[in-house]
Amino acid sequence: MRTRTLFAALAFAAATPLAAAPFVASQDAGLPGTADVSRVVAGTYDLDSGHSYAHWTVNHMGFTPLDGMFGNATGTLTIDPESPEDASVDVTFDMTGFTTHTEAFTNHLKSEDFFNVAEFPTARFVSTAVEVDGTTAEVTGDLTIHGVTKSVTLDTEFFGAGANPMNKKLNIGFTGTTTIKRSDFGLGYAVPVVTDEVELKIVAAFVKQ
Repeated sequence: MRTRTLFAALAFAAATPLAAAPFVASQDAGLPGTADVSRVVAGTYDLDSGHSYAHWTVNHMGFTPLDGMFGNATGTLTIDPESPEDASVDVTFDMTGFTTHTEAFTNHLKSEDFFNVAEFPTARFVSTAVEVDGTTAEVTGDLTIHGVTKSVTLDTEFFGAGANPMNKKLNIGFTGTTTIKRSDFGLGYAVPVVTDEVELKIVAAFVKQ
């Protein structure tokens, strides 16, 4: 399953229009990166692990949303703006280092009840197809979690590109969303009291090699 909701700022997906307004305005305030496809340079890029993550949300018993974040990722993006449909991405997450709001909850998710990180310390997404529509794309790939691999499609949007003034290297960034089922990956503990469906929101930044 998948969702086609595109968003301007993943980290503030639940923000109100008032909160979002100054963020959008800042795009015209001389930032190094802008959503200008002419700034995209062909080549291979390394994932910027310090500025990339996957945020997940489930419905906890109908009382509240419950969420967490996967980071500590490594990977590559190969892209050519002349043929964006041929782009490929390969990203691996270190599952031993994800975070939630409490240490106890994080440790429970790492246990055999859920991700069993002792046996499955990584998760991986490898693209298999890209369908481009302007600055958005459907990126289909093999997602492996908990030792189970399923085909998943991410609805992605080009966020910005340009030279990072700190290291002078070219950067490119994307956001994306999808919805998966925990049970598809052998993670169905507490379903349906806690929803099987998980909303995933992704921020991916890459630095040109």
